[in-house]
Amino acid sequence: MYPTVAQVLALPIVRQGKPTVVAGHDALDRRVRWVHVAEIADIANLLRGGELVLTTGIALPDDDAALTRYIDGLAEIGVAGVVVELLRHWSDKLPTALVDAAERHGLPLVTLAKETRYVAVTEAVVGLIVEAQVAELRAAEQVHETFTALTVAGAEPGEVLREVARISGLPVVLETLAHEVLAYDTAGADPTELLDGWAVRSRAVSLTERTSYDEETGWLVTVVGARGNDWGRLVLVCAGTNPGPPPHRHVVVAERAASALAVHRLVTRDRESLERHAHRNLLTELLASPTQRSDLTARTAALGVPLAGRRLIGVAVRPATTVTGTGAKPAPSMATQAVLRDLAEATALAARRARVAALVGVVDDTSVRALLSLTPQADEEAVLGRLAEALHKAAAATARAVPVVVAAGSTVAEPGGGRRSLIEAADIAKAAVRGPAPAGGYHRLRDVRLRGLLYLLADDDRLSAFAERELGPLLARDRKHGSRLLDTLRHYCAHGGNKSAAAAAAHMSRTAYYQQLSRIEQVLGVSIEDPESMLSLYVALLALEVNEGEPTPRD
Repeated sequence: MYPTVAQVLALPIVRQGKPTVVAGHDALDRRVRWVHVAEIADIANLLRGGELVLTTGIALPDDDAALTRYIDGLAEIGVAGVVVELLRHWSDKLPTALVDAAERHGLPLVTLAKETRYVAVTEAVVGLIVEAQVAELRAAEQVHETFTALTVAGAEPGEVLREVARISGLPVVLETLAHEVLAYDTAGADPTELLDGWAVRSRAVSLTERTSYDEETGWLVTVVGARGNDWGRLVLVCAGTNPGPPPHRHVVVAERAASALAVHRLVTRDRESLERHAHRNLLTELLASPTQRSDLTARTAALGVPLAGRRLIGVAVRPATTVTGTGAKPAPSMATQAVLRDLAEATALAARRARVAALVGVVDDTSVRALLSLTPQADEEAVLGRLAEALHKAAAATARAVPVVVAAGSTVAEPGGGRRSLIEAADIAKAAVRGPAPAGGYHRLRDVRLRGLLYLLADDDRLSAFAERELGPLLARDRKHGSRLLDTLRHYCAHGGNKSAAAAAAHMSRTAYYQQLSRIEQVLGVSIEDPESMLSLYVALLALEVNEGEPTPRD
């Protein structure tokens, strides 16, 4: 807001006086808060700091000790500089003691070789200050309008941070109070450099007020929260820009952005949390392509989940099936977004209780995904056991108390393999929905056996073609006549060919059930008592389940 000493010296009225900087050359960037004309030596106690002192030196002493005390007093109070006209007291140069004292304090000391109207200098500098203040007020008003519009529009955190970066031209980071990065905008900078070691650097910056500037790091930090519930910090990285505290407009930008973020959280408290949003974005990016962006590792580390040098395990958590009988399908109504959001928070809580770093988010309409980051020394089965136990308890404690299926993929040693492990975990979870819960509370590929293999092959068209060949005629008959021969076959296969047990499970008399089995053999043209035929039909039934539909029946 205030001009520097160098800018004052560049004013036409000052240049006319032939200014020469005789001391404090390195401090010409000091801000001039005001201009004060003073001829007396004991002026320091009348000043507040930031003034540019103008004098002819006519009332200043000549002895070295007094001149040194004069400069010492001005430096102690924090004046911006001293300008001395060389006409009335000293005609060609200033006393050495005066120059030396100013140089020792790094205080700009300037001489004017020609007579200068100090009143004109004062008017020009005050004009600069007023002009800057008006510009600052206009900029602040525009900032208020911009962020008010974003607040009213319910802008997402990413949009708010993008606007902060645009207005300030600075990188900006939104973090939790635990120093985990929730969102950021680099303003064109390198994201890896911005986020590298973020948590360690951020912990070193403490706030003395709600909005503070840390000179050592060059960070402008403001607390984010409302109604006495603070939950984050917004950081403008000013390092490398103009020296000294940031301009007032940057403070306004940071505080208005923090308010918009706080309001957004209040309005969307029943929706996905910012932490889950940040985790979901990273998981979605990880799943989207086998090749990840180079800054992915730095971004996950900034969220408190290091990937480099770790063992990674993909985990899928989904609502369990409400089984009403053999062959029941998962209830679609269970996997609503509200349930999945609750489940994501429960999974994150379980990971914290199990003392394992993890990315946790909802990436589709069926399950919650998590990527666990384990140290090389960790016992993965013990970690998964603690996680599953904590997760089942946390899920049961949610408002909807949804029972869950927990599945874990293969362990991988590099971030690129995390995608494969996450996909595998989702396939295992699908296969495990109908199966019994294992002793450890979580499923791995070995637990889902044949069904798990078929889920891994779900995208292979040959699997659908096989199911169509085996069961197409039976499905066509059921649709045409309204019969339930497919369910009869499911019961028969599920009970390993035990007709009596299958009839009881189907709530049918044995006679009626045997007639249904005979009809199935006629339609398919096979003997269901033949072991290979029964196995083939059972695999085809599982393939139907995998594809969550039915093959197109033959005409």
